[in-house]
Amino acid sequence: MAEIAPSPDAVPDVRAPLAPIGLARGLPNRTYTHAAALAEERDRVFGRTWTCIGFAKDVARPGDARPVSLVDVPLLMLRDQKGALRVFHNVCSHRGMILVTEPTRLKGPIRCPYHSWSYRQDGTLVATPHVGGPGCNVHDAIRREALGLKPVRTAVWFDLVFVDLSGDAPPFADWIAPLADRWRAFDLDRLVHAGPDSSLRLEVQCNWKLAVENYCEAYHLPWIHPSLNTYSKLDDHYAIVEGGRFSGQGTTVYNPPLQGGRHFPEFPDLPEVWRSRGEYVALYPNVLLGLHRDHAFAIRLEPTAAGHTVEHIEIYYTDPEAAADDFAAQRRALTDTWEIVFREDVFVVEGMQRGRSSPAFAGGVFSPAMEAPTHAFHQWVASRLSAA
Repeated sequence: MAEIAPSPDAVPDVRAPLAPIGLARGLPNRTYTHAAALAEERDRVFGRTWTCIGFAKDVARPGDARPVSLVDVPLLMLRDQKGALRVFHNVCSHRGMILVTEPTRLKGPIRCPYHSWSYRQDGTLVATPHVGGPGCNVHDAIRREALGLKPVRTAVWFDLVFVDLSGDAPPFADWIAPLADRWRAFDLDRLVHAGPDSSLRLEVQCNWKLAVENYCEAYHLPWIHPSLNTYSKLDDHYAIVEGGRFSGQGTTVYNPPLQGGRHFPEFPDLPEVWRSRGEYVALYPNVLLGLHRDHAFAIRLEPTAAGHTVEHIEIYYTDPEAAADDFAAQRRALTDTWEIVFREDVFVVEGMQRGRSSPAFAGGVFSPAMEAPTHAFHQWVASRLSAA
């Protein structure tokens, strides 16, 4: 069997995870602790693939607009009057002023608060007050047709809003195909969000990658999730590895308890194999998904600093019936259950973040038997950081 201990004279390097799992070490400490490393990830990791910036439910009505940030890149999610979800860079083409600072419902054009330049909801620049002098709203040097808002390539899946900042990522349908095919038995278009009682927000003092790494594997289950481990034990879990897109783990004994004597409605026509399974997948770079026969959840990781991450957690159901008042108590119980599980992980990821300040830690090692999903994620990040 391959030796898994690192050489004592090894120098931490972003390429260290690229070795086979029994020989690989994890990413170096600086990729977790340095602001410059997060900025590099913005350009090489988040900016060159499909990255999640929000939830479509948050801009549900025509005119709804919501500012978001992708590692300090200001963006604007917008539902236009025809119902299309668009994403623009949230900056005025004139002097770079932020256009929208808080969630709002637009009644008309998007107006810059600085010099009142205004844009239609399709991004077209339509007003440039006094640009040619007092009372003159045009100037030959200001070509409105070339100065509209800058659009961002956008896609929606699982109610998640994805963007490709580079414009060079594969077509979204091709990119998502491996996971969509894995879950093809589930009609994901049925997913319904039930409102505030199905939302959680956690602020965690850790680098975003640690949240992904921990979510990927079931190895920690007996010690960190004792209640969960009573009915879904370590040996009930299996690894999921699709190194180019996602990795995670699943359980073969999903059997939700009755909440108030009632089960939630389930996805129709599921094959028998899915009736006792739940899967938990990290979709690289920043989405954590859970899928079961009666509900699903999505966690968007928002890196706000090298050592700080906001987890936006939304729970979805398979039928509008589950979003009605009759199921309010059951929804509250389910949300509370997941909150306990997610908060149990905070201790772990924050502890690992503090550990990344130790000069004695050189990236760590991976158990070949238990941590293939985590190693796959490290390899995915390392391949992007090490690419010339």
